Amino acid sequence: MPCKLLNVCVYETNKLVRIQSVRLGSLKWTFNGVILLFICIMLLWNKEYQEHDYVVSSVTAKVKGVAMTSLPELGEIVWDVVDYSGPSQGKNSFFVVTNVIVTKNQRKGTCPEVPQNGIICQKDKDCIKGFWDQHSHGVQTGACVKFDVIRKTCEVSAWCPLESKKKPPRPALLPSAENFTVLIKNNIRFPNFNIIRRNILPEMTDSYLKHCQFNSRTDPRCPIFRLGNIVQEARENFSEMAVEGGVIGIQISWDCNLDGFLRNCLPKYSFRRLDEKESNRTLYPGLNFRFARYQTVNGVEERTLFKAFGIRFDVMVFGTAGKFSIIQLIIYIGSTLSYYALTTLFIDWLIGTSCYSKEARQNYTDKKVESVQDKQQCILCVSFVDENHIALVKRSQKRSLQQAKPISVHPWKEDTGHLHAMVGVRQKDRIIDQQPQVLPRRSHPDWCLCGCCLPSNQPQEQLCCRRSIGRCITTSSQFGQLVLSRPVLEAVLLYREPLFELTEGEEQTAALRHCAYRQYISWRFGVPPKECLPVMPSCSVWRIREFFPSKEGDYTGLRISRTRSPLSSSNTPL
Repeated sequence: MPCKLLNVCVYETNKLVRIQSVRLGSLKWTFNGVILLFICIMLLWNKEYQEHDYVVSSVTAKVKGVAMTSLPELGEIVWDVVDYSGPSQGKNSFFVVTNVIVTKNQRKGTCPEVPQNGIICQKDKDCIKGFWDQHSHGVQTGACVKFDVIRKTCEVSAWCPLESKKKPPRPALLPSAENFTVLIKNNIRFPNFNIIRRNILPEMTDSYLKHCQFNSRTDPRCPIFRLGNIVQEARENFSEMAVEGGVIGIQISWDCNLDGFLRNCLPKYSFRRLDEKESNRTLYPGLNFRFARYQTVNGVEERTLFKAFGIRFDVMVFGTAGKFSIIQLIIYIGSTLSYYALTTLFIDWLIGTSCYSKEARQNYTDKKVESVQDKQQCILCVSFVDENHIALVKRSQKRSLQQAKPISVHPWKEDTGHLHAMVGVRQKDRIIDQQPQVLPRRSHPDWCLCGCCLPSNQPQEQLCCRRSIGRCITTSSQFGQLVLSRPVLEAVLLYREPLFELTEGEEQTAALRHCAYRQYISWRFGVPPKECLPVMPSCSVWRIREFFPSKEGDYTGLRISRTRSPLSSSNTPL
């Protein structure tokens, strides 16, 4: 009992439809081959069979070089690594000064604010004592003083004289920084594999490092770089960049393959500019900072202010290491098996297009899809004598079945068992029935096109045997021989129920009438589509009732039922 309740004792599997077609078979294996080729290429190209680990890195940089500049304010100055390196730029970065603006002999005092940053005033009341903002060089004293012959500005308490120049000199004052060199030491580790490497390779000797210099063509492994070459590799001009400064990225890539004879783990260097290089596209171009050198002159503290422009070099380390893993290989294969569903989707779509006939598409759909109708929704099927297919329509309580638009059309499928049985019965008994001539009725409903139907109040019974005006099916000799022939109907009854007693009376007449209904359905519908209810036309129903009438003239009409009995087929009028 628990097994049934939990539904764990039931195995379910998908239903397959096999189509015998050279074209579809060739297309299927072609697509499968292309998908397999794609999977194999991606497996090898991206090394999906490997387990991967990401790099953990540390970087140190040591810059070397000396430059001499001649400044109008200070004369000749020697710049060594202490002078041009500036303050610490943070982890994995170093800075090199390439240009400066100098304001010398500044002392603490009061002086007029620079007009670009201050307020041009006329009187003392235009200045606010103690006021300052982010553009001020100092705090206002509340006095309005002369800046030059023409202008007056608010006086500030600050280091005077104030810095007045805005644009750096062109060309840059330290162009020789292009020849400085930097030694970059990079140590990495892949924790999962316990692999440790450094960019100074084991085969590099002390004498080699004293003379080597990085070159992407001749010496791509040397860890010593000339600054000019770095900027050139980033496709920039050092002289232009040195004027306002900028940011260059030095990228070190470690892509390590730890498998067998393919084993390798070497650094690869690349360079690019990281900041916006065009001044006309930004309000704050380049890179700069300020620093000061202090001294005491005659007991008064003075300073020389430097606004330094330069290039910051950011060292960025990327890398992954890969090693073969059977688990990763299985996961990749499992995840790519779903790609083969694309073949099925494409071929299913192709069959549904105009490349195939309507009959072929419908036949494939019938084999592949098994529809289950909602109990609240009843689908009826009708067959017209002037059409060679079966139409499926929805039952309506207001609209006649004759006028209902079909929701789908299915090809007529012959009931071979019924056909062989009828042929056998007629050959055995040589039955020839003479039927009275069927004449059209004088009055017939508007939906009747054969002229032999009777009116009905039920929309599902308002159905003619024809789609267009023409001869009624009840006038066919086959209708009399297959549907109305008493010997044939009696033989069918005895075939289905060998112990049925063929006695005169209301019971036998009703049985023959019901058998005639089934004969018509087998004849005109063959094998109806699943989950649909075949409906007989009004003319055929009343023709059968005239041959096998009820004494009291009481007929129940069309029954919409899903049950079957030996003497009455479901969905047939009684």
